Amino acid sequence: MRFRTSFPYETTHEDVRIALPDSTRLYGRVWRPLTDEPVPALLEYAPDRLTDATAARDAQRHPWYAGHGYASVRVDARGYGNSEGVPGGGAHDLADDLADDLAEEIDEVDEVVVLNWLADQPWCSGRVGMIGIGPGAHTALRVAALAPTPGPLGAVVAVCAEDTSHGHGHSHGYSHSHSARLARAACPPDPHHVGDLWREMWLARLEALDPSAEHTHLPYAPEAIAVPVLAVAGRHAPHRDTVLRLVERLPRARVRGILGPWPYAYPDQDLPPGPAIGFLQETLRWWDHHLKGVTNDVMAEPLLRSWISSSHRPATAPPELPGRWVGDDAWPSPRVTPVAYALQGPPVLVRSPLHTGLDGGRPVPRGGDADLPPDQRADDACSACFDFPVPEDGPPVEILGRPRVTLAVRPHGPTAQVIARLCDVAPGGASTLIARGTDEGGATGTGNDNGNNSSTAYVFDLSHTAHSFAPGHRVRLAVSSAYWPMVRPHPEAAGFTLDPVGSALELPLHAPTGSDETAFEPPEQAEQLGVSHPATLDEAQRPALLLVRDVARGEWRLEADTPPEGGGGGGTRVHPDGLEFTEDAVQTYTLTDGDPLSARSRSEWKIRFHRPDPEQLWNVTVDTRSETACEAGGPVTTDEVMCAEGPEVLFHRTWVTRVGRTAG
Repeated sequence: MRFRTSFPYETTHEDVRIALPDSTRLYGRVWRPLTDEPVPALLEYAPDRLTDATAARDAQRHPWYAGHGYASVRVDARGYGNSEGVPGGGAHDLADDLADDLAEEIDEVDEVVVLNWLADQPWCSGRVGMIGIGPGAHTALRVAALAPTPGPLGAVVAVCAEDTSHGHGHSHGYSHSHSARLARAACPPDPHHVGDLWREMWLARLEALDPSAEHTHLPYAPEAIAVPVLAVAGRHAPHRDTVLRLVERLPRARVRGILGPWPYAYPDQDLPPGPAIGFLQETLRWWDHHLKGVTNDVMAEPLLRSWISSSHRPATAPPELPGRWVGDDAWPSPRVTPVAYALQGPPVLVRSPLHTGLDGGRPVPRGGDADLPPDQRADDACSACFDFPVPEDGPPVEILGRPRVTLAVRPHGPTAQVIARLCDVAPGGASTLIARGTDEGGATGTGNDNGNNSSTAYVFDLSHTAHSFAPGHRVRLAVSSAYWPMVRPHPEAAGFTLDPVGSALELPLHAPTGSDETAFEPPEQAEQLGVSHPATLDEAQRPALLLVRDVARGEWRLEADTPPEGGGGGGTRVHPDGLEFTEDAVQTYTLTDGDPLSARSRSEWKIRFHRPDPEQLWNVTVDTRSETACEAGGPVTTDEVMCAEGPEVLFHRTWVTRVGRTAG
């Protein structure tokens, strides 16, 4: 990583408060180049905290953009950080995006008000770009789809954008981000920035907390996006398929996609797995072309650039994955040919132990020590496996896209949970997870009558992947009836019989060429903020991922020391202004063999704000707990929030949410 200290422009920064139509003021920070000429603005608008949680990450990029001639702006969403209001209080239901009064409604949406405010500033040229990761990226795309054009918004960079139209309905993995967002929403404003009103503002947002709304997002139609979009994601991050949907649905003249080997993070952050890229330099080319009208070759790049990993041993935190960058000028790519591999053998009973899937890695990898799945041999042993050898004297088998399975299944109960994994098996037997997917009771196609047994074709896609299987390796399809904790056990799912007749694995074979490799500059960032990370004894002792098996009771417990959202690392971070900001998060999954209703996921999140200086003493803690349990009638989630100032508890509330109803 190169930390740059010299730029084309000297810069300055200031904190601002942006008034909304209802008089609520949003808190923001503006980094600007010192120039008399108006410049385009770049907006990162997020439900987070710019003065502490994301301060280190913001310092990596916003001063860098300012040094290259842009006003780079970070704004906390309504009810978050030092912004006034309550979380979600300014959201408008814009699902009916064809309404006649849409133009009037969109002009009052918080993000659009900020967008127009920036365009009207004397230091702004009137052109604005939006950038974000996760929820911030979703916000940028939603504004791009709903805002009237022409308008100030000229381009978008969306990293790991969440797609509300393609969720993970049966996954417990969401509880990590749900708990994190609930904790962020419960955090107070900082009296150092908002003054004596901080406690009053805090109590108002606590009273308005609604855990059931903390993981929902307003929808948008991707086809309605009328500004250029650079869509970026890591292969190991959730919602990576959003990149493929955007490059497929938007006109080539206003979209480009990059799919790399990264976790859920900006691609310039030096987190495993890599390699990291010069993301800031890449986006600068994007902004220069679309916001300043600079003639460069950014739109001459392939429509989709992908990192194709090579065969490698399974590792939970590899510094870099072996492989290469390739470019495709269309998606679906004419260089991708679906090839079906028929399954062979007699019908097989699939009744996986409920703990199958404990070696699936973190639901949301963030660059931690135990993020990626370890060797899959334990889960493979609990699955029906079908291997396809790659000839030793032939070329590698290279795939790019979403593998698809067609499985002839006869459920042994009212429904069947069918999970498929694609693995790369080395000659020594090591099994590396490449892609996975699931279908629960959503069978498609027609039934097949094989003798006296009737089976139904389950047809579904696995997650997007880009991988090259080396000669001498085996392509493995592993099929199981359980995958805890990513898939919640169904109380009526009793396994199934899989008939290889009528079953197949379809691989998106990618034809390599000798001239399709592409490259990026090495990563570069602005000078670091100067946040220190004092280690504590507890942090040093707690493992990143701990699996405990009680053999006598048949119980399994998986404990994950969970990296926080927002970047900057967990534990205690001491900021240059003296603030001690501490995050501690643990996620626990428990299960008893043979009892699907025993499945539990629990996420505990604790945040502490501490200023020890007697002149501005501040000591506040936020504790949240989110627990999801299985019941015969459906899952039940319990959310608990407790907030204290020093030893005094100021707020304590519990919510219980069941399928179809909520009790508070």
